[in-house]
Amino acid sequence: MRRAQRSRQETLSLRRRIIGSSCRLFYPNDPLKIVKARGQYMYDENGRQYLDCINNVAHVGHCHPDVVQAAHEQNQLLNTNSRYLHDNLTDYAERLSEKLPEKLCTFYFLNSGSEANDLALRLARQFTKHEDVIVLDHAYHGHLTSLIDISPYKFRNLEGQKEWVHVAPVPDTYRGLYREDHEDPATAYANEVENIIKQAHKKGRKSMFQIAAFFAESLPSVGGQIIPPEGYFHKVAEHVHKAGGVFVADEIQVGFGRVGKHFWAFQLQGEEFIPDIVTMGKPIGNGHPIACVATTKEIAEAFAATGVEYFNTFGGNPVSCAIGLAVLDVIEKEQLQVHATEVGNFLMKLLVEQKIKHPIIGDVRGSGLFIGVDLIKDQAKRTPATEEAEYLITRLKEEYILLSTDGPGRNVLKFKPPMCFAMEDAKFVVDTIDKLLTDMENKQLNQEKTSIGST
Repeated sequence: MRRAQRSRQETLSLRRRIIGSSCRLFYPNDPLKIVKARGQYMYDENGRQYLDCINNVAHVGHCHPDVVQAAHEQNQLLNTNSRYLHDNLTDYAERLSEKLPEKLCTFYFLNSGSEANDLALRLARQFTKHEDVIVLDHAYHGHLTSLIDISPYKFRNLEGQKEWVHVAPVPDTYRGLYREDHEDPATAYANEVENIIKQAHKKGRKSMFQIAAFFAESLPSVGGQIIPPEGYFHKVAEHVHKAGGVFVADEIQVGFGRVGKHFWAFQLQGEEFIPDIVTMGKPIGNGHPIACVATTKEIAEAFAATGVEYFNTFGGNPVSCAIGLAVLDVIEKEQLQVHATEVGNFLMKLLVEQKIKHPIIGDVRGSGLFIGVDLIKDQAKRTPATEEAEYLITRLKEEYILLSTDGPGRNVLKFKPPMCFAMEDAKFVVDTIDKLLTDMENKQLNQEKTSIGST
């Protein structure tokens, strides 16, 4: 028998009583109770429709019927672990291999992006026999202890930086060390990584060749929707390989065609760059818990040489793989990669027009349906407009639009909607942002007039 639906306040009260307080809600002062979703829309308990601009997990759209059907059909037949032969596992690995560079030909399946990055760390250390890891500042790679250690976004608020972790500056050409006016920011930022390797050697971290891995999101998301300058990864990989390490591309937020031009975000760096390990999660299962690590035969064989079995109870089960295959089918059938390019370009165009109109918009950056809008207090210092961004997000919710912020200053509006996000959705969002920013500017102007009049 189905339980009678609680009111929003009843659910909130129960959650506060039995769920850990560190598990936070969106809009904590007035949280939403979402009971249904379809495509790019979510619905509350009263049937009100919200446009979802941030849920990159529901990659091909919330509750896509093809994905739901694939899960249902396989659930009626079998769901068990990968110690038995089953075509779904091998079919799915083969399909993924067709999307990746040839050398990335060995696959491990897991249940979450955190598990994938944890395995990538193990693979890198076993292959290189080294310990140290280089990461980008403000990075987040997962919630496991091993990944908190390599996530400055988290460890700076906890136990701090481990001796074996080295933090490189984010290759941000808007507010970073080397900006849009630098003649070669890719090389300049890559040289920072080379300097870190040299400094680690000077500090006595074993030998010059002690680096196990360079870990990076292909497009840093928590860091503020950053688009690294083309060529940066290739130059970093050269330094890291010289130091005996491997390059791990974290595609958990941005893979599977989101960037439009390419299936993987690391491909934005040019054809000559190929990572040694790629991790996948979130969009891979459209909301179902599935993740993957792809790597080379050499790295996989070094991992197997320990003689210790790698077994993940639910990783690669028939239902998960059926869902993964369905997601790939939908991306291809509905041409979502092309769609991401077309809608993303249109959204970027509209946002750039707003940048000209509203001084608070300092930068608009992105690729496909991965876009950041950097809000600033002043054009010269580019001071993050944190309070204004928070206010705007709250007001957008009142207009039935779900958007969020990221970046160290929590001032970057992040667009990572389901890939079915349409042209009319883009126009609706930008028109609403325009209206709200105009209201904010008029309010500020009136306050300034009142202040002058009272002096």
